[in-house]
Amino acid sequence: MSCVRLRGILVDMRPMQENIKVLYFANKCLEPYVEIITGKDAVKRRRSVCSSEEGNRSEDEEPEDLLPVLRNHSQLLNDHRIESLANHMPARTQGYPWNLVYSTAIHGTSLKTLYRQMAHIDSPVLLVIKDMEKKVFGAFSSHPFRVSDCCYGTGETFVYSFDPAFKAYRWSGENSYFIRGHMDSLQIGGGGGLFGLWLDADLYHGASYSCHTFNNQPLSTQQDFTVQELEVWTVQ
Repeated sequence: MSCVRLRGILVDMRPMQENIKVLYFANKCLEPYVEIITGKDAVKRRRSVCSSEEGNRSEDEEPEDLLPVLRNHSQLLNDHRIESLANHMPARTQGYPWNLVYSTAIHGTSLKTLYRQMAHIDSPVLLVIKDMEKKVFGAFSSHPFRVSDCCYGTGETFVYSFDPAFKAYRWSGENSYFIRGHMDSLQIGGGGGLFGLWLDADLYHGASYSCHTFNNQPLSTQQDFTVQELEVWTVQ
């Protein structure tokens, strides 16, 4: 039998059943220790750690399956939605906190203000929308939203919806109409004259159609929708 001694306790190191997890914790101010938990408790542990203040954790402390830390309160994202989105976002975003850069509840309803809030941001952003039918959907953009003469972005960009199950629509490769910003509208995805996601200057009226960029189904309850609430998060 192979054993190790941790904090004066002899621990059996034989293979354990699949629903057991071993978490190693280290902190500059505390003695390193190992915690052994069941699969059910692991979910509780993950959510508990994510809700704690960032300053209470060291860089090496966070296990790989922890939820991202939100530095601001969200009206639209719960743990389930955060986990679903994080699992589909690019590897380069993993391990970074999410910061609320724009919210209709805080900043009002103005695309111009949204652009202004992102003027000094150089990182991917996550758009989250809830329509008047209570459906939540949006897009992950490889670049922040800005006014542009032509389309920009990369194949990391995708659109998604919760229906209520999560569904992500990634780049189809048919075109590169990822994002285009005008003063009077924001367009995500396109082809054949239809946009995967479109918002007006007041961030009040929107539309979502099947488009060639993502080969997506309409994200909203109805193809033409009214925004109830909108948030944009930056990952940096």
